[in-house]
Amino acid sequence: MFDELQRMLGLVRADYADLRYELVRETSIDFSGRELTGLSASSTDGFVWRVLKDGGWSQVSFTKPEDAERACRSALENAEVLSRGGARPVRLAPAPPARDEFHPKLNEDPRSVPIEEKLGLVRRYNDIAFEHPKVATTQAGYWDLIRDKYFVSTEGARLREELVTARILGSIVTKEGSLTQTVRFGFGGSDGMARLRGREAEMADRVKICVDLLKAEPVKAGEYRAVLDQSLAGVFTHEAFGHFSEADLIEDSPTMREKMTIGAKLGNDVLSITDDPTRPGQLGFYRYDDEGVAARPVTLMKDGVLTGRLHSRRTAAEFGEPITGHCVAEDYRYPPIIRMGCIFIEPRDKPKDELLSRLGDGLYLCNHMGGQTTGENFTFGAQFGYEVKDGKPGKMLRDINISGNLYATLKNISAVGNDLTLREVGGCGKGQTNNRSCNGAPHVLVESLVVGGR
Repeated sequence: MFDELQRMLGLVRADYADLRYELVRETSIDFSGRELTGLSASSTDGFVWRVLKDGGWSQVSFTKPEDAERACRSALENAEVLSRGGARPVRLAPAPPARDEFHPKLNEDPRSVPIEEKLGLVRRYNDIAFEHPKVATTQAGYWDLIRDKYFVSTEGARLREELVTARILGSIVTKEGSLTQTVRFGFGGSDGMARLRGREAEMADRVKICVDLLKAEPVKAGEYRAVLDQSLAGVFTHEAFGHFSEADLIEDSPTMREKMTIGAKLGNDVLSITDDPTRPGQLGFYRYDDEGVAARPVTLMKDGVLTGRLHSRRTAAEFGEPITGHCVAEDYRYPPIIRMGCIFIEPRDKPKDELLSRLGDGLYLCNHMGGQTTGENFTFGAQFGYEVKDGKPGKMLRDINISGNLYATLKNISAVGNDLTLREVGGCGKGQTNNRSCNGAPHVLVESLVVGGR
């Protein structure tokens, strides 16, 4: 394949060009309740040109090798139009041209597991839910994706990397009278099928939580001190803070660029945040981004001070900051954009029980359940929570929404736990879908959150 890509690369006459080829294999299995509603396996492939000429920057996708010359010509024409049309000239920060081939270490490759066995695994977890009479229905599915990526550039880069993702994901719905409750479940990662096996006890625990929610009380609206579990704190970190660390989302906003100035004191002294795609086995793991740049850990916040941000080669040149290896595409149909890899709050030294004790009276909120951000403000749902009295969790609560302002909340995080957990299933819909986007956190204590019923 590299010989063919180098031949295609010879077609272009530009200041810079790169060419990415991907072979994408996907398997999916879906249950709606007890009914098997979908089972498929597919394989597709394609190419993406990126061309820089006279400051004009253009991308064109194509699927057939014989269309390479036409696609290249189209990319060059588009770049020339952009250059003449007065668009801001694009510059690329320098990046060492890497030459490497990487295959992840897998504990049971999904490609070696028959689809009948994958089907049986999903069915077994789904059946656990229906062992309880108050379970009304479920959604359950298996999905794996293998991206075999090749990358070459006119600077001499020559890379191949496989990304392997596998997961089981779904939701449980319980019903009593007119009341229904929903709890999500999910297992997965980027280190093989073995991670999906032996999770029966966790599945049964999710069922129990969903059943218990039928007896839980709706939360009373108000302003509370609260401990957030790893799931909620991780989603807050991704959604409310992480996107403002992606350079392309703030580069055209003078207000946000001023607020997100490196060196600005944005959070409490206990708060440090990192994005690290290089942690082996975690969901967002990769060695090289889709610009051929080696991924690296980036300390975004250290002791409450903004210390870094995530870049493409273009935005790194625009901001005058180092490249980070965070420019990722959904697949061969798309040009890469700046994405978080694995963003998380750095753990400190407090066990969860100490955070609850320090909380005294308040709320312990668990598991995210959707949400949104609007500028600096956020609203997230929690699947469930507990009223805390004298540091001890008590009655279960449901119908929980939390809301707040990003900058106020960063300063209100007054203690951080020692129990960092990274999500096994993730996702981000910024521009394209990225099912490997990962986040995590330890438990955290927040001094003030506005809480209301859903």
